[in-house]
Amino acid sequence: MEIERKYLIETPPEHYRSYPSCSIEQAYLCTAPVVRIRKEDDTYYLTYKSKGLLAREEYNLPLTEAAYRHLLAKADGIILTKRRYRIPLEGTDYTIELDVFAGHYDGLILAEVEFPTLEEAERFQPPAWFGRDVTFSGEYQNSRLSMGMLPDKGL
Repeated sequence: MEIERKYLIETPPEHYRSYPSCSIEQAYLCTAPVVRIRKEDDTYYLTYKSKGLLAREEYNLPLTEAAYRHLLAKADGIILTKRRYRIPLEGTDYTIELDVFAGHYDGLILAEVEFPTLEEAERFQPPAWFGRDVTFSGEYQNSRLSMGMLPDKGL
């Protein structure tokens, strides 16, 4: 089960580039249900996600590079590219995954925080630099972004 909150970021913290990061490329074979392929640095996998916004089932299966390339040619929509920074959230056991998009969505920045329980997700108080909570709108789900459905940012 994946339980996460998602936030739109206007101004990231000053030294975010100093945190560990990885390069991500991902594409969608299907968006209902979500079937995604992802390259994270030199690791490849296929992910299935059930419906949901705050909480949903998620399953990851490893892929070879050849399988990833084969499936990438069959993907629908936009191939998303981003750099993900993993920033420890001070005073907690949580990690902020700060996604800085490149390519089609250059300039878009989103932050996600995963939680072990729904109760912790509902009690979460974001840091001051977080922007609008977009968890429950679904507007910034990557599967929607892959279809070119970005609201109000004009990107």
